[in-house]
Amino acid sequence: MAPLIRMQQAQRVAIKIGSALLVDAETGQLRSNWLQGLAEDVAMLRARGADVLLISSGSIALGSRVLGLGPGPLSLEQSQAAASVGQIRLAQAYQEALAKHQITAAQVLVTLEDSANRRRYLNSRATFATLLDLGTVPIVNENDTVATDEIRYGDNDRLAAQVTSMAGADVLVLLSDVDGLYSGNPREHADATHHALIEEITPQIEAMAGDAGSDGAKGGMKTKLMAARIAMQAGAAMVIAKGDVTRPIQAILEGGRTSWFIGKSNPKAARKQWISAMKPKGAIRVDAGAAAALASGKSLLPAGVTDVEGQFERGDAVDLIGPEGPLAKALAGYDATEARAIMGHQSAEIEALLGHPGRAALVHRDDMAI
Repeated sequence: MAPLIRMQQAQRVAIKIGSALLVDAETGQLRSNWLQGLAEDVAMLRARGADVLLISSGSIALGSRVLGLGPGPLSLEQSQAAASVGQIRLAQAYQEALAKHQITAAQVLVTLEDSANRRRYLNSRATFATLLDLGTVPIVNENDTVATDEIRYGDNDRLAAQVTSMAGADVLVLLSDVDGLYSGNPREHADATHHALIEEITPQIEAMAGDAGSDGAKGGMKTKLMAARIAMQAGAAMVIAKGDVTRPIQAILEGGRTSWFIGKSNPKAARKQWISAMKPKGAIRVDAGAAAALASGKSLLPAGVTDVEGQFERGDAVDLIGPEGPLAKALAGYDATEARAIMGHQSAEIEALLGHPGRAALVHRDDMAI
């Protein structure tokens, strides 16, 4: 599929915004006019029927000036304090910009553990799905107020790629200070060659990556290639585009110069392949009615479960087995103890059985490889 067609037909788009685009490096003030243009682009994508997520830097840059900490490098503690102050201003700015288009903004703060830990990954995925189903635009940032060096992404390029994977986005847009991948730094080498389409990240492609460019930017081309690898493995396409224009997404759709990274899969197929490759830690047996429901693309409800085998945690891989044999491999929505407690019961009974509210499905349809 041609890159622009992939963008035009995307049902879910993640957009990463760096600090240099959102915050003026000299004054430390929000670039309100630029943000208004981005909000128009978000409204345009939603009018086309696409869900939108924004992965935004900027909280530390905004907060550091308010606290009198900038410019210059900050300690971890200073960064966390600046993020705490700046995050309020950042969320308010997005809320006001999107509200002009009758769009509700939601704030989601994550750390590396939220994608590295399978249970947290599933919780985050469910939260994104619910927020998008309710018509909001999640504004995602690293939870700098609590993250330590050991649990940090460290750059929002890779954070954006992980969010793309968690949310099942079709396209990841990295708005940058350059319009794509070059064979060398175009600021230093006038003869550097621009690469418009990359279908595989080879050692030669990796050798082209440089370091961070703009002041305040933590990510360079190296982190963008890392993000591209994550996105492509998740079946998403990724595009690097110049962000410092009035309507950056519109510019992409109008054929502006970009670099596209496109793999050979799509998010659903890539996810199923990932699930299929996992080693099962148990099995869930279901009756004929549940087997038919699974075959038609529905989630597995507790009422259709006849037996639970093995010991597994929420998020572990399990086999789904029907009366006639194996049906699918899946990620368990409950651990084995809870699954045994609710099997054979209606979803409305889950809270009474477990003592706390639970999800209706024992295994969600998006977490199966039939």
